[in-house]
Amino acid sequence: MKTITNTHPALILVDIQQGFDNITYWGGERNNPGAEANARRLLDYWRANNLPLFHIQHCSTNPNSLLAESNPGNAHKEIVKPLPGEPVIKKSVNSSFIGTDLQQQLDTANIDTVVIVGLTTEHCVSTTARMAGNFGYNTFVVADAVAAFSKTGINGEHYDAETIHLTALAMINKEFATVLNTEEVINALKKNDGFL
Repeated sequence: MKTITNTHPALILVDIQQGFDNITYWGGERNNPGAEANARRLLDYWRANNLPLFHIQHCSTNPNSLLAESNPGNAHKEIVKPLPGEPVIKKSVNSSFIGTDLQQQLDTANIDTVVIVGLTTEHCVSTTARMAGNFGYNTFVVADAVAAFSKTGINGEHYDAETIHLTALAMINKEFATVLNTEEVINALKKNDGFL
């Protein structure tokens, strides 16, 4: 298993927005209610140690979407609300790299390692992690700082949120990214750079 050896990885917080609080809109069931709290733990660590971080904000082109810029659901959740000066990158598709300057900002800062948290495991987190891996970044996804919603299969079958979450992580682990949990990420950084 890969571990974080780079002492200045970037934290990428994907779509932790208020619109995702409307569980019914997204499928009626969500797993991992502690995802945002774990994302905040990591955000606090990054802030305390002046490590690079990027807030990703999904801005749907569908005006009826909860994540459209004209709707209150577009706003970041208070628990991880960007501070003044922290970069916010707006996107309109699943990947945080498409139609944005995220890759340029990472490369300009000579960042080769990314740690991804946010919503949702099966959509924008997975797509961002896959592209990060394909672009050659040393990519980590934090399993307990991401969450998924239940899904209906092509034949009408029900897949619960935890199953969606776990299978989405299984499909990217060791192929596009390494899946760790919050404690493992923090411990790896403490071990390698002496912070805190």
